[in-house]
Amino acid sequence: MNLHEYQGKQILNSFGVEIQRGLVASTPAEAVEAAKKLTEETGTGWHVIKAQVHAGGRGKGGGVKLAKNIQEVERIAGEIIGMTLITPQTSAEGKKVHQILVAEDVYYPGDNEPEEYYMSVLLNRATGRNMIMYSTEGGMDIEQVAEETPHLIFHEEIDPAVGLLGFQARKIAFNLGLSGKAFKEMTKFVSALYKAYANSDSSLFEINPVLKTSDDRIIAVDAKVSIDDNALFRHKDYLAMRDLREENAIEVEAGEAGLNYVDLDGNVGCMVNGAGLAMATMDLIKQAGGEPANFLDVGGTADAERVEIAFKLILKDPNVKAILVNIFGGIVRCDRVAQGIVDAYKNMGTINVPIIVRLQGTNADIAKELIDNSGLDVQSAIEFQEAADKVQKVLA
Repeated sequence: MNLHEYQGKQILNSFGVEIQRGLVASTPAEAVEAAKKLTEETGTGWHVIKAQVHAGGRGKGGGVKLAKNIQEVERIAGEIIGMTLITPQTSAEGKKVHQILVAEDVYYPGDNEPEEYYMSVLLNRATGRNMIMYSTEGGMDIEQVAEETPHLIFHEEIDPAVGLLGFQARKIAFNLGLSGKAFKEMTKFVSALYKAYANSDSSLFEINPVLKTSDDRIIAVDAKVSIDDNALFRHKDYLAMRDLREENAIEVEAGEAGLNYVDLDGNVGCMVNGAGLAMATMDLIKQAGGEPANFLDVGGTADAERVEIAFKLILKDPNVKAILVNIFGGIVRCDRVAQGIVDAYKNMGTINVPIIVRLQGTNADIAKELIDNSGLDVQSAIEFQEAADKVQKVLA
């Protein structure tokens, strides 16, 4: 589950990470009140107005601007709230901005020049260890840094059973070229950041930039946070932060129905039981010359009601030109699935795209007879290749 910047900062701050303070607003009037309150609390004279959407690169799309007075706060807030923000990390359609974060200015003058760093905490799946990835090149796309100056990206791996050790936090501060007060502050920052990552059951914490201010404070200016969905039962307060407006509407509906659905860009809808078989089915579709329109795992209870919901979800995508149902009857009997498909088809009325059904496993022969004798525009298949050939034929 992805969070907005202001929500990620709330989590960071709860674990002792110093953050760029700010208040959320949904209208220009609320933005003005937030700016005034922020000035009273922090003394900031300028304010940073940030669009709150689940995407990075907001500044490049015009979603982050600096306001030097209250009049500019109101004007910029009016421009950003309600806009469709297109960034390198959104689709071509972009994302509508429903709220903004009015944040304090932390680039104030002082004895030293402010410096920006990149830092993220994530799982290194190759080693099974958590990893802190960091760089002196903060504020830039980390992909660009990795491509052009890979020697400026550092990694520190942490055994999750042991946790972050003191020497590792100091090593990170040293590699960033810090000394004195800034060195101590960065050590504390890294320790608190890792604690936030581990204790919140997150899959990603990305802070870009981490800022060393002109008076050597270390603060999180941004926060990109993803919480592990499988751990949300332990964090009811985090679950309440979910913003359904930022998520794919079909995926949300599928989740409410207990289906595992991921929307894709192809032309062949998939309905499968089991994640492994679903992946193999997607490969089968590509081999047949098509592109999968979705990943859809209906699980082990593929009854008529569940099948009907799955069909309706797939058909909400106007790009779907065919549907491939691929069910392995292990726990579930193929004839029950076949009857579910027939019943769902009849309940829905006419379905205007070809449907290929491959049922293999327990009672597969009975299932094929049910499909073939249903009188419906549904083609049955037994073997993988047979299903692939039929997909290829309907797409031709």
